[in-house]
Amino acid sequence: MKEAVFYQKLEGDKVRCGLCHHKCVISPGKRGICQARENRDGILYSLVYGKLIACHVDPIEKKPLFHFYPGSTAYSIATMGCNFHCLHCQNWEISQVKNKIVGKEAVPEDIIQNAITSRCQSIAYTYTEPTIFFEFAYETAKVAHKKGLKNLFITNGYISGEALKEISPYLDAANIDLKSMNNQFYRKVCGAKLQPILDNIKLHYELGIWIEVTTLIIPGYNDDSEELKRTAEFIRNIDTTIPWHVTGFYPTYKLNDIHPTPIETLRKAVAIGTKAGLEYVYQGNLNEGENTYCPQCGKLLIERSGFGIAVDNLKNGFCPYCGKKIVGKGMR
Repeated sequence: MKEAVFYQKLEGDKVRCGLCHHKCVISPGKRGICQARENRDGILYSLVYGKLIACHVDPIEKKPLFHFYPGSTAYSIATMGCNFHCLHCQNWEISQVKNKIVGKEAVPEDIIQNAITSRCQSIAYTYTEPTIFFEFAYETAKVAHKKGLKNLFITNGYISGEALKEISPYLDAANIDLKSMNNQFYRKVCGAKLQPILDNIKLHYELGIWIEVTTLIIPGYNDDSEELKRTAEFIRNIDTTIPWHVTGFYPTYKLNDIHPTPIETLRKAVAIGTKAGLEYVYQGNLNEGENTYCPQCGKLLIERSGFGIAVDNLKNGFCPYCGKKIVGKGMR
């Protein structure tokens, strides 16, 4: 247990957490929405500091990050808890914790050493929302940065601007979920609001953090063509080269009565994104549409199979056929 950062003391030993956009006001003995931060006698504590529920070596493409050191691996960690309550959460057993906090004790140096031993180029804070274990992620990221390792957030984008700015010198990349362009979707399905995510995507970009955006398409919830068009246009208006991943939904958790996303819906989303002017639109979860093509000449540059790379035609980050620079970091 560690005293939390980004909180304000209020009257009656209450506190206001400033780590994410919920801005929870927490009474003594109570926890915030994330269930990972608790007010004890007017002091806010992180209950999950160094309590890791998951540690794995993953392909970077699994995050998904397709334009950030493609073909590399990321040492991936998580604690319990989340500041969203998504009805379709695929990791709900560890994200939607209500009572006991469990996890294997670790210190930042453990993570760094394990990443180096595993020959990973980066550390990914993922599986649950990394914002809720910010203190541990921040301290780990600082040490990792000194050791030459990259740091990645796989995030719902609800972190406060203050917290994002604090960690930004050590945060190299993020995949941000843009689940919908409908505020009612966020309120009903996730227990959150849309606008902070839109603001945070822009802020990540302005801070120089490499970003890729993912939209999980759920039939009947966010698969309307006009909404997908608005999503693509929002990304385009920031930068046409930001990769957009449109991924397939499978029934899970509290949305287990919804059919999987048809392949035709994902193809439609790709067409919408391309027509809107996005240069890199990828499908996900259906083993199709994951290759990188040159947006200028259309030639195949990276062919992906599963989470691996089968063919890599890039030449020092440039298309070998027409010479166009392919955006990203660590593009070989």
